[in-house]
Amino acid sequence: MKTCKRNSRFPMFVTLLTLIFLYVPLILVAVASFNSSKYGGAWNSFSLKWYDRLFSERAIWEALANTLFIALISTAISTTLGTLSALALYRSKNRLKGIYYALIHTPLIVPDILQGISLLLLFVTLINLGGSLFRRLFGIELELGMTTIIIAHITFCMSYVAMVVLDRLHEFDHTLLEAAQDLGASGLYTFFRVTLPQILPGIVAGALFAFMLSIDDFVITFFVKGAGDTTLPIYIQSAMRRGTPAVINALSVVFLLVTFVIVFIAQKLITKKSESKK
Repeated sequence: MKTCKRNSRFPMFVTLLTLIFLYVPLILVAVASFNSSKYGGAWNSFSLKWYDRLFSERAIWEALANTLFIALISTAISTTLGTLSALALYRSKNRLKGIYYALIHTPLIVPDILQGISLLLLFVTLINLGGSLFRRLFGIELELGMTTIIIAHITFCMSYVAMVVLDRLHEFDHTLLEAAQDLGASGLYTFFRVTLPQILPGIVAGALFAFMLSIDDFVITFFVKGAGDTTLPIYIQSAMRRGTPAVINALSVVFLLVTFVIVFIAQKLITKKSESKK
């Protein structure tokens, strides 16, 4: 007698519920962006006026420019420092290696509000101690602003980069290094021609991770920013408080479209690369 083994539909059901939970709010935001109503509580009529206002709102694009500038600078520096930290930790044979690992991973678990407050206190202390000295020597006024935001973003982005690169290093094939050394390759040549290409996917992934975290950060930026410095998350929070959510809905749709296009292009490139290797 044959027994028919039926596959459980519960995992598929849970997956569908999760997808609905994730994507229905996005669909509602997209629909609300075409609603002529300012607050979107009820549908009035189809309108593109919020997109027109979005592209004519200079403050939004200034905030976006500040956000991209901060993200690019902090990503470049944090990727470099995070990669070097990961290499140093991986090669270290010091007894304090566990403590070093803890220091690298601590920013990943410390609440953002605690990091923001501690960095604010640090910057204020440095400004109070060195403000008059810098003013006399260089004519520079130390104050909260874009520089403090970039430094703050580097502090937490670096840990994420180091974590991703360390994971890549743990999968590294050491026989390649031994082969390069047996062939007489120098340490610098081995690093750039053997080690770096092997860990490059991890570096790129860490850089993308740091870039997205920097763009998305609100809490830490809120504490360490200056009076006139506005990033996109700060502007969105301010716009929601002023009662202009319709423009933010339009902005969200634009960002969704850009994200989908980037993901589609990346997927196509990955597919072509995998097909070319076969």
